[in-house]
Amino acid sequence: MKRRGCAKNIPANPDALFLPYQARWIADNSRLKLMEKARQIGLSWTTAYAVDERTAMQGCRHDQWISSRDEIQARLFIEDCKLFASVLQVAAKDLGEQVIDEERKISAYVLHFANGRRIHSMSSNPDAQAGKRGGRVLDEFALHPDPRKLWAIAYPGITWGGNMEIISTHRGSSNFFNGLIREIRERGNPKGISLHTCTLQQALDQGFLFKLQQALPADDPRIGMDEAEYYDVVRSGCADEESFLQEYMCCPGDDDVAFLSYDLIAACESASGWELDDLRDTKGPLYVGVDIGRKKDLTVIWVLELLGDTLHTRKVECLKNMPKGDQEKVLWPILEHLTVARCCMDATGLGIGWADDAQTKFGTYRVEGVTFTPRVKEELAYPVRGRMEDRTLRIPFDPKIRADLRSVTKQTTAAGNIRFTAERTRDGHADRFWALALAVHAAAVPAANFAITLGTPRRSQMILRGYDQ
Repeated sequence: MKRRGCAKNIPANPDALFLPYQARWIADNSRLKLMEKARQIGLSWTTAYAVDERTAMQGCRHDQWISSRDEIQARLFIEDCKLFASVLQVAAKDLGEQVIDEERKISAYVLHFANGRRIHSMSSNPDAQAGKRGGRVLDEFALHPDPRKLWAIAYPGITWGGNMEIISTHRGSSNFFNGLIREIRERGNPKGISLHTCTLQQALDQGFLFKLQQALPADDPRIGMDEAEYYDVVRSGCADEESFLQEYMCCPGDDDVAFLSYDLIAACESASGWELDDLRDTKGPLYVGVDIGRKKDLTVIWVLELLGDTLHTRKVECLKNMPKGDQEKVLWPILEHLTVARCCMDATGLGIGWADDAQTKFGTYRVEGVTFTPRVKEELAYPVRGRMEDRTLRIPFDPKIRADLRSVTKQTTAAGNIRFTAERTRDGHADRFWALALAVHAAAVPAANFAITLGTPRRSQMILRGYDQ
């Protein structure tokens, strides 16, 4: 086959199926092993091969139980297992989705081998691991809502044999996944875990770009890149520097600095099914938060629906470099919905005109203009964290939203005052966070707790009760 691409690091055996870091992972038969890795460097794919190889062996005594981030990933893992079954030339039957726990309504995608052993690929529900014997693969471990609970339930399953493999990128310094790695490196490895690490740079050094370029279509611009250029493109495409370091370089984000930890954010994220094309399909009242931007920052419109005691995200609109009139063409139809109970809108700086016009059109009791001050920001930020801690907030699984939420830091000044800050990036200034905070506040504060004071004839400002602005 004709080689193509501009990669400089060519594997010693270019035709080998696996790169060195992948081959080492497959060959490691440790009872407990852990891989901290860069995203999309082929480790889940590699693990599918290893799981096939040991499950299909004559005399294999154990089924395999795979925990993936969500149902889509669970299905993709089984698809990779089916592919490698044909490569290994072993008989395997795809049984499709099977109910494995009727009472809890838990199902798994199942691949059945000729020797009677099976691979069960499930989504992230830790309860699905309870009472099952055999090998464990916990993929995207740090992304699970409760990694500690998942470990606690999965680990006893290998008592009678089998091994447990953990594969993940990082999700903050306080995550249980990072705690395991620190135990290995700093506290003598009491659990006896075999640790593997592969950053993007390490993967590139071992031939990853060469392998990638052989699989890309001829017109893909990455064909013409060398490793340094590819590294820079990946880095520049990330939401921010912290995201790059965490997702690709195995450096966990510092939860001691960030206002919201990754664990807290992940526990509230929904991968799909959160967005509604037509807000008329909602059943509960809607609450809207609008953070205003123009050129440097985004205008973000965040819509929440209240169902029971939980706020569900139904729409997130991000507008950039749009004139005021064009932005209103997006915002006004949202506020016109009869189920919109309240909108809190940024009335700071250039937001004054937006808030005044919205109040004129929809009324001062339906639209509240919020002037950001340090004390108001503090009052807005904490309810977001409180709802996350109580698990009464659902937000999209989106890297840009996650980066925005992570970018907010709480700092204490020399005078003892609290300031909430965020680094300005090419994609805004924590605009999504403040839009979410405004929407949460719109849902939390009854009308009686607002006082509207009139300044200039077309300006109003929200003053929280008890505060003298």
